[in-house]
Amino acid sequence: MKLGYGLTIEQSQKLVMTPELIQAIQILQFNTQELESYIQEQLLANPVLENETSSESVKEEPVESIEPVEQTVEKVKEEKIEIEWQEKVVEQGYDDISYKQYEHKTESTEYSYEQYTSAEITLPEHLLFQLQFAPIKKGCKQIGKYIIESLDDNGYMTLTVEEISSVFKTAKKNIEIVLGIIQTFEPYGVGARDLKECLLIQLKNRGEVNAEVEAVIKNCLEDIASNRINVISKELGITNKQVQDIGDLIRSLEPKPGREFATQASTRYIVPDVLVEKIDDEYIVTVNETSAPRLNISPYYQRLMHESGEDPNLASFLSGRFNSAVWLIKSIEQRKQTIYNVVSAVVKYQKDFFDCGSKHLKTLTLKQIAEDVGIHESTVSRSINGKYMQTPRGVFEIKYFFKSGVADEKGIGISSSSIKTFIKEIIAEEDQAFPFSDQDMVAILSEKGIDLSRRTVAKYRDELKIPSSSKRKRY
Repeated sequence: MKLGYGLTIEQSQKLVMTPELIQAIQILQFNTQELESYIQEQLLANPVLENETSSESVKEEPVESIEPVEQTVEKVKEEKIEIEWQEKVVEQGYDDISYKQYEHKTESTEYSYEQYTSAEITLPEHLLFQLQFAPIKKGCKQIGKYIIESLDDNGYMTLTVEEISSVFKTAKKNIEIVLGIIQTFEPYGVGARDLKECLLIQLKNRGEVNAEVEAVIKNCLEDIASNRINVISKELGITNKQVQDIGDLIRSLEPKPGREFATQASTRYIVPDVLVEKIDDEYIVTVNETSAPRLNISPYYQRLMHESGEDPNLASFLSGRFNSAVWLIKSIEQRKQTIYNVVSAVVKYQKDFFDCGSKHLKTLTLKQIAEDVGIHESTVSRSINGKYMQTPRGVFEIKYFFKSGVADEKGIGISSSSIKTFIKEIIAEEDQAFPFSDQDMVAILSEKGIDLSRRTVAKYRDELKIPSSSKRKRY
């Protein structure tokens, strides 16, 4: 056996991830906001690209009035000599408005929603306003301001009385007095150190506190949460009906009094990527293009490309920029078409949901849509990831329509969302004195042609945050 070196030529096919293919995959994954941000970056990086809307707005500007010839000649004499490339551009006929800068109009006729919305009031602002009119001394108001600014978003104390007294070098009794005044402010319950104190503050301000209610809050709050009525009635020596009324009173209170006010976290709004409208008993799918600007190739650079034969460096640069721009525009159009095809297939398959509601949502997998559209499952996954659909029944994430489930007696798939809707309806119609157990709901669903195990019903009930039958029972 001989060992040696040699050169051979062979043909083979490989799937290579080129930069253009990677860019196309990324663009497909982008939602509307991410695509807009990416396009703005490309507009800054590639001079060949231009925003179609901005170029049209430039062309629509009125032509300036022509000055007299004598004044123009005098101005030309006083101006400095322009650089050579500007003269060359003008001489060769490239004096196009696409490379000119234009002044931004100060007076705009477009108005945004934000111009008319009022700023939301935060919890500290609401409490500090009430502190101004509180009957306390100026020095105590500084302590009150310090306490208010130390509250969390829910209105609870984050500092102890000892820590605040050490800061102001005063007795704890003074801090307690100021804190007691703050606890009378609206919303009732702010300034509490724990949940029990928060509930008692609200009841005291409403004048509904008594010995039994106070005993339940201080000693039996967990039993109330678990609906252990018998345990509380035996411990306090009162009837089940009294315990139940106390529980209803406690549940009417606000455990987080500060959450009704604005927080420092910014509010995020969903911009739907796809619009679905019903027109003449037919659902029309439209890809939302309002937020992302339309791109085209600058006519100035197109002309410059034709005249760049004398400069190979310029020709090479412009050729690369043109190829990049064309590929970007094609990738955006391909993204639009892919999303349209996928959503159209989803709407066609889930037509019963749009006509009749969530109970008619069918099971749907990525494989089913991929086979219908003729693309790979991974492409379907990328085209729906993080994207939302505005429909006549509301705004939904496109992933919402891809649900697992079970088959009914006719072999038609029923999604887990539909089953949850049935469970909510069963519980809403039950007798609260004798609530349905999970096994009872299994039997009721079986009568509707839906065969599930007790564990599956319990799992769906937990996902709906519905307590068990023992906790739902009423006396």
